Amino acid sequence: MSWTFARAPFLIAGPCVLEREDTALRIAEALAALHLQLGISVCFKASFDKANRSRLAGARGPGLEEGLRTLERVRAASGLPVLTDVHEAAQAEAAAHVVDALQIPAFLCRQTDLLVAAGTTGKPVNIKKGQWMPPEGMAGAVEKVRSGGSRDVAVTERGTFFGYGDLVVDMRNFARLRAATGTPVVFDATHAVQRPGLGPEGASGGEREAIPPLLKAAAAAGADGFFLETHPDPASAMSDAATQWPLDDLGDLLSTTIEIWSRSRGGIHA
Repeated sequence: MSWTFARAPFLIAGPCVLEREDTALRIAEALAALHLQLGISVCFKASFDKANRSRLAGARGPGLEEGLRTLERVRAASGLPVLTDVHEAAQAEAAAHVVDALQIPAFLCRQTDLLVAAGTTGKPVNIKKGQWMPPEGMAGAVEKVRSGGSRDVAVTERGTFFGYGDLVVDMRNFARLRAATGTPVVFDATHAVQRPGLGPEGASGGEREAIPPLLKAAAAAGADGFFLETHPDPASAMSDAATQWPLDDLGDLLSTTIEIWSRSRGGIHA
């Protein structure tokens, strides 16, 4: 199944980082069922490496080669397209041989070589807006990806730093991002409720209970798609344990969110 950001509404979801293969397959199976149940495009997301850990000992994942093998098996078993982060320009080509879409982490959204390399693969590319960036500042990031050749680009809103260790989502940013970049706009509900560096031993904390109201507000405010990290047992997750959404509760949350999205646009999917 190929992937495009042009079919709204859509969902990008999965665990923060690849853990056990059976966990990834379980999550992908549930997401494939939601794809059929809700009638929306769904892309499985997981990272083979989380290179931006707060502490040196933070869990990073299986690495490029093993991670891509797992993503390939997830894709084959579930029938879902898959997406992963790339942190270095040299990773883009290798990842593109396996995955259907690439993602640029928020902290790296100004890295020219990385953005151009992702675009050169020709794959759809999702660029996360830096927590310090104004919406209009993302036009340059999109230009860099498109200069490499990729035309299917999306930009993700994930909140803006407010003081130390907190993020605020400005609902005006969906319209501002779309106007500035000319791309579909995604809302990352799980990273938007993080409290970076304020969890145990310097890991990111967060307020999972704030995910539903923000997700529903974004659906009404103009987001084209939604990004949610999800896990069967968030408390045991290797990364982002405070903000991943429980897999068993995902269907109810998304059902309500898609209904709001549809009603705000006259009841018709794009």
